[in-house]
Amino acid sequence: MNIMEVRDVKKVYGSKQVESESRALNGVSFFVQKGEFLGIMGPSGSGKSTLLNVISTIDSPTSGTISLRGKSFLNLNEDELSSFRRKQLGFVFQDYNLLDTLTIKENIILPLSLSKVDVATMEEKLKKISSILNIEDILAKYPYEVSGGQKQRAAVARAIITEPEIIFADEPTGALDSKSSKELLDNLSLLNINNKATIVMVTHDAFAASYCDRIIFIKDGILHTEIEKTKGRKDFYNELLSTLATIGGAESDII
Repeated sequence: MNIMEVRDVKKVYGSKQVESESRALNGVSFFVQKGEFLGIMGPSGSGKSTLLNVISTIDSPTSGTISLRGKSFLNLNEDELSSFRRKQLGFVFQDYNLLDTLTIKENIILPLSLSKVDVATMEEKLKKISSILNIEDILAKYPYEVSGGQKQRAAVARAIITEPEIIFADEPTGALDSKSSKELLDNLSLLNINNKATIVMVTHDAFAASYCDRIIFIKDGILHTEIEKTKGRKDFYNELLSTLATIGGAESDII
């Protein structure tokens, strides 16, 4: 079952009048299946981050259609869009985006507080998610008191506590060391497998991408190719490296 459909999406910056038009996306179409762990890869400047921003409502496409469960969200006003993001989407960024003035617990439950969820429900959800991500012992601490890996797991907890339709992750391992990266990816994989979480992740790293079920490759603003995991992660990793070598932009760790 397709949960999101993207059709002929284009993103143009600049203006024809001043001859400074730049096409970041030039007619991208694909789908996201419910419960899928989808990766987006491509060389620097390929349009992959622009694509994630557009499909996650952070930016707007110049043309094309994007629908979630068959309904477009491109014409929502600011208030409707804010509510849609809070209830339907989860976000994990490279720089965590945690508030230093709030504890880890307060950061995680913030989306529920904004939606005026009752305290008992918040505590129940927090207990479950913090246990899954193994961060129960840091809930009373502030972001500046914990490691980068712990911050990112807290960010993942905040992203999933509302039980969103899709979690968008933009280079989530970019600021982490190899050990913390693997721990985070293992957690994302478990959320995908055990909780049926739908995840869309932009990454430049073949090791991170090897955790995905399917990868779409963007080059020069268009969909270049896609590959699906049909065997083990090691075989998939090698296939990713081979594909990246043909289009550029490969970075990886030893699997």
